[in-house]
Amino acid sequence: MSRPHPVQVIAVSGGKGGVGKSNVSVNLGIALAQKGRRVVLLDADLGLANIDVLLGITANRNLQDVLSGDCDLKDVLVNGPGGIKIVPASSGTQRMTQLSAMEHAGLINAFSELGDQIDVLIVDTAAGISESVVSFLRASQELLLVVCDEPTSITDAYALIKLMNRDYGTNRFRILANQVRNEQEGRHLFEKLTRVTERFLDVALQYVGIVPYDEAVKKAVQRQKAVLDAYPRAKASLAIRALAEKVDSWPLPSSPRGHLEFFVERLVEV
Repeated sequence: MSRPHPVQVIAVSGGKGGVGKSNVSVNLGIALAQKGRRVVLLDADLGLANIDVLLGITANRNLQDVLSGDCDLKDVLVNGPGGIKIVPASSGTQRMTQLSAMEHAGLINAFSELGDQIDVLIVDTAAGISESVVSFLRASQELLLVVCDEPTSITDAYALIKLMNRDYGTNRFRILANQVRNEQEGRHLFEKLTRVTERFLDVALQYVGIVPYDEAVKKAVQRQKAVLDAYPRAKASLAIRALAEKVDSWPLPSSPRGHLEFFVERLVEV
């Protein structure tokens, strides 16, 4: 048998909505693709998907069609900017937010067919701490939490960390400070979060840097483009590339759970 192809599965989450998860997911994916990685981006906000809208992409089919058996996962893949592939979800469909554990597992099981065509799977989760979010976090090897310098963002990130640590034994989280003015403010935000977690939880938070507040991000969103694509020299774009350098150096999963089956098996256990 051929050796399994290692796939890096990175969940981008944060608890609170509006912290910039989807923008980080899209642009990180593009930056990794520019480094030669084959990237698939999963819009895992199953009921309120927005990545296709964010990028002005028309998707004829989505995950709901896969779940209903109308098509295979490869049939819903959409070409995104910078060579990334996107798996769109549906929007305004309550049914997709109420999947059973078996349906959830069956849906994600479809990813095994793409295993040899992917180097990195980025999972852009929904906001909050619903069963769906927790399932995707549990199934991913790397948890990248996006936080802003707002009390609600810090509180919600802590709640997510606490839940994953207490109920599922997750003890490593990578923290990205988004929409901050400078590196100093990003470090200060990280220290706020670590002060709380060190008091009450047995976890290791790893600071991965900042994405500064940048008007170019807002302009790119208005143009339905990724900031890395529309404004490659913008401050936010340079910061995303620096983040991609770090992500590119993260260890790959080791065999035998090195294939995308790692993602599938963990989810089936939910």
